[in-house]
Amino acid sequence: MWNEIKSNLISSRVYLKEFLLYNTVVILFILLIFENTAIIISLVLILFFLSLIFLNMIGYRRNKELEEIKSVISKIHRSDFSGSEEIKLNKYLLSLQEEIRLMFGKTKSDIEYLKRLEKMRTEFLANVSHELRTPIFAIQGYIETLLDGAIDDKKVNKYFLDKANQHTMSLSNLLNDLIDISMIESGEMRMSYRYFNVNEYISPIIQELKPIADEKNIEVIYYPARDGLQLFGDKNRLKQVFINLITNAIKYTEKGKVEILIEEEDRFGKVIVRDSGIGIREEDISRIFERFYRVDKARSRSVGGTGLGLAIVKHIVEAHGSKIVVKSTLGEGSEFSFRLKK
Repeated sequence: MWNEIKSNLISSRVYLKEFLLYNTVVILFILLIFENTAIIISLVLILFFLSLIFLNMIGYRRNKELEEIKSVISKIHRSDFSGSEEIKLNKYLLSLQEEIRLMFGKTKSDIEYLKRLEKMRTEFLANVSHELRTPIFAIQGYIETLLDGAIDDKKVNKYFLDKANQHTMSLSNLLNDLIDISMIESGEMRMSYRYFNVNEYISPIIQELKPIADEKNIEVIYYPARDGLQLFGDKNRLKQVFINLITNAIKYTEKGKVEILIEEEDRFGKVIVRDSGIGIREEDISRIFERFYRVDKARSRSVGGTGLGLAIVKHIVEAHGSKIVVKSTLGEGSEFSFRLKK
């Protein structure tokens, strides 16, 4: 019993200044009103004992609340709560309850985010290893075949060398894309923003990609924007965006056309790349910008690509303060669009 009272009084020391000030004021008031020494001493003693009782009650209340808070914190450490709504304190601690709930929610969110990052890192390393292994093993196989005697066979030696060269270029493209996405995500890639004439900018890119389309008899159509229309962005990085989007449109279109157009709005120019290709399933649309995510793994590998193109596109577009939007119907085609400031 005494130990509990002692603990309560020690806990109430936080209010010692207020306690002394209150008692001093009351004693001065007693001295002003009463002249009889016996009455003054009696009243001071009564005040002293009442103050002790009052301090004990305050200390008891404070200790109880502290124990309640410590209990909640211990449960958080033990992961006893599945949701912030399970955290409850008494009615006098509602503001603290809300703060603890917010802290719990933020901590839980951070932990889940770190777990997702760790999972993504593990998957990324596994994907990189796999993507690097494929061309390296292929090159190794062709070279070993040539060294085993095929180099002297004129019917196959050039074929094997061409294949090895193709895989070398694929390996180079993969490494370049890995460097790009690493620089973008770490914030090390510097952007150089300026206004540029959109018609003069896009036409050479289409001419550059025309041979790829001609091989598949795909028509690439650019609908010119208004004469003199200028958009704001990093021309070099945006070229990666256009090349990736148009190349993908050509790759995944068996027949029909690929269209590029700029819809002029009040403050923006909406860039649209549209195809009449195989389309994307609705459940895959939200994931196509993930690194190495392939909607159809077998088909994706057959048409080439590093699996990083759309991830790079997403980062570059977002660095321009925009967002890439995808609309697609399976078997009918896809449309990728984003906005640039005029």
